[in-house]
Amino acid sequence: MREVARLLATLQAGDPHAAERLLPEVYGELRRIAARMMAAEPPGRTLQSTALVHEAWLRLTAGREQRWENRAHFFGAAAEAMRRILVERARRRAALRHGGGQTRVDVDEIEIAVSVPDDELLGLHEALDKLAALDPRKAELVKLRYFTGLEVAAAAELLGISEATAHRDWQHARAWLQCEIHGG
Repeated sequence: MREVARLLATLQAGDPHAAERLLPEVYGELRRIAARMMAAEPPGRTLQSTALVHEAWLRLTAGREQRWENRAHFFGAAAEAMRRILVERARRRAALRHGGGQTRVDVDEIEIAVSVPDDELLGLHEALDKLAALDPRKAELVKLRYFTGLEVAAAAELLGISEATAHRDWQHARAWLQCEIHGG
C-alpha cells in the first residue's frame, strides 16, 4: 500500500518510468474493480474486464497531468474512468439499436419507386397538379402508387376507399395522365 502512494508521488513529480512501475502494483485491484463493474453487464458482452482495465489505465495515464492525493483517490479515479467507458459503450449500443448505424444519404441520391428521366418527371408533376385540381383523391392515389410504390390495396387503405374504387380510380388516372402528358 505504501508502495502505491510512493509511486503515485513519483509519477506526479514527473518520473517517466513511474507509470510502468505503478501498473503491476495496482493491476490486481483494478481487475477486481473491473470485475465488479462487469458483473452488471449483460451476458455475451464483448468487453472483458482485462480490456476495461487497460482502457481505463490509458485514460488515467495518457498525456494529461494527473494529481492523485492518495491511493484511494487514484482508485476512485480509476473506477470513474471504467464507469465512463461502460456508459459510452452502452450509449453506442443504444444508438445503433435506434438507427445510429444508418448512413446519411444526399436527398438527390435517393431512388424513387419508379425511375424516370427528369423531363418526364417534370411533365408528370405538372399533369398531377392539373389532376389534383380536378380530382384530389385520384392525384393522391397516383402519388401513393407511382412515387412510393404502394400496391393498390395499401393505397386504398391509406385513402380510406375500397380496393375496387382504388382500381377504378387508378385506371382512370393513368389514362388521364397518359393523355395529358403525351397529348393523346
